[in-house]
Amino acid sequence: SDLLDKAARTGTVEVTVDTTSVDYGLDKMNEKAKGDELLDVAKYPTAIYKGRLAGFRNGAPGEVVGEFTLHGTTRPLTLKIASFKCIPHPLYKTRELCGADAYGAFIRADFGMNAGKAYGFKMDVSLRIQVEAVQAE
Repeated sequence: SDLLDKAARTGTVEVTVDTTSVDYGLDKMNEKAKGDELLDVAKYPTAIYKGRLAGFRNGAPGEVVGEFTLHGTTRPLTLKIASFKCIPHPLYKTRELCGADAYGAFIRADFGMNAGKAYGFKMDVSLRIQVEAVQAE
């Protein structure tokens, strides 16, 4: 659920991700990622991001400052908004359609998922998020 008030330069973002939906395109890797060494989806079936829009310029937010809960651990996580645009909705002319591209990164070991660290596997995870929202009636 997302809320945006461009005039007040405020907004919130809340995203819940079903961790059981992870898909690397390879069944064996999916099994490994969902197992207790990494996501442990049986114990932690969701990841949640909650934040507030910030860094407004010309009515558009430049970042989301929030917290990410993954694998039972909550840590601060800021997402940079690379682009943000609102247009009149093509079907519902009196409502706006807004879209954004955001990105961020975290270290998975910070969330208790350090499988492969001893073998030199990178712990860095990059996020690229695309979102669209329609103005509520």
